[in-house]
This record gives sequence, structure tokens and C-alpha cells, in this order.
Amino acid sequence: MPTLVLLRHGQSQWNLENRFTGWWDVDLTDLGVEEARAAGRLLTTRGLDFDCCFTSLQSRAIRTLNLVLEEMGRLWLPVTKDWRLNERHYGGLTGLNKQEMIDKVGAEQVKIWRRSFDIPPPPLESGSQFDVAQDRRYAGLPVPNTESLKDTIARALPYFQAEIAPALKAGKRVIVAAHGNSLRALEKHLSNIGDDEIVGLEIPTGQPIVYELGDDLSVKDRYYLSERA
Repeated sequence: MPTLVLLRHGQSQWNLENRFTGWWDVDLTDLGVEEARAAGRLLTTRGLDFDCCFTSLQSRAIRTLNLVLEEMGRLWLPVTKDWRLNERHYGGLTGLNKQEMIDKVGAEQVKIWRRSFDIPPPPLESGSQFDVAQDRRYAGLPVPNTESLKDTIARALPYFQAEIAPALKAGKRVIVAAHGNSLRALEKHLSNIGDDEIVGLEIPTGQPIVYELGDDLSVKDRYYLSERA
């Protein structure tokens, strides 16, 4: 039975500061580091193991995965990094404090930007201090200037189908360490969640989500590892 574990990165500095992060590269907090290590210990204790790993090009997800694998004694496992597992791009909201934006434009507008399925935030201006278009890791890639959840799904899901699903079908045990919205994209597909419902799915930091799958990748069970004895 193929096993897939999805893991949102540990708490980041901008999670702590309540700022829109998106494609901007921020590090884990001390709590985020401990969340990642605790996830690795839990996976080991519950007897889970992996054959291959996938993550984004963002440090908070990469470091989370490395800390998990270190705790598991599995730093030698192959890891594939790809931009299509990056967090949703928050456009012109990047770097802004969420509460300050609520105070400025109102809770309803911020809710639309954050939680609507297909309405993106205002685009990030070219030359902004948070513009990553010239970042070396994205050379030659189509860096967006804003994204809705629908846009994020449009890049993350084809990647899952082309790269991750074949590994699962080959019987490999897989962990994907990524971000709230790129993981929502995968969960929407795996659990057949509707457009209206997926925007409300909360994915906590540092908590392994286990998918037990059939050979055709149909879902047999899905649960948070910490909630199972």
C-alpha cells in the first residue's frame, strides 16, 4: 500500500510576525526548528520510513525536511526540490502584516485575498524589495507576481501527477515537505475537496499528514500522525 506523508514547514519568522510570506525566503523560528525535529521523532517512533523526498525551493521547507531526515537518520535519502511546490505568491501583500492590512482595507477584503479560490491579491510591483525574479534559484522560470489558490493548484498538481504519483505507484514511500497552499493543492486532488471547501482547510505547521493509498492512489485513509495512537 503506497504511503504519502505531507508536511507543512515548521513555524517561520514571518508566521510568528503575522506577515504575508509567499515566495519570500524566510527562516524557521526556534519553535519551527523544534516542530520539524518533533515531526522526525514522531515519524520514527510510529515506524514510518521513506524512499524519496520532495520539497520546494524555499529554505523554510528545505530546512524542515532536512531536520526531519536528521532525526530519522535518513539524511542520505534522495531529495527533489522544485519551484512548483513553492508557497502561493502573495503579490503586493508580501511582507505586509495581516492585521495592519485588515485595519487598512477591512477584514472582508483581506479575507477575499487570503481565502477566495480564484481571486489573487494585487500584483507585486516590479523592483519591489520582495521581487524574487532575479533570484538565481529561479533563473529561466516563470516567476509570478501574484497567485490565487487556483493558480497554485495549476502548477503544483501537474507536478504531483508527473513526478510524485509515479514514485507512489512504483511502491515508494514518499514525504513532501512544502507549504500551506501547495499542500492544499495536493490535498484537494487526493481527497477530492471542492473549490469552496478547500479554501477553509487549515494545515498546521510541523504536523505530518499521512495518506494511505491504494495502488491506483485512491485514498484509503488520511490522518494526522499525532492523533493516532
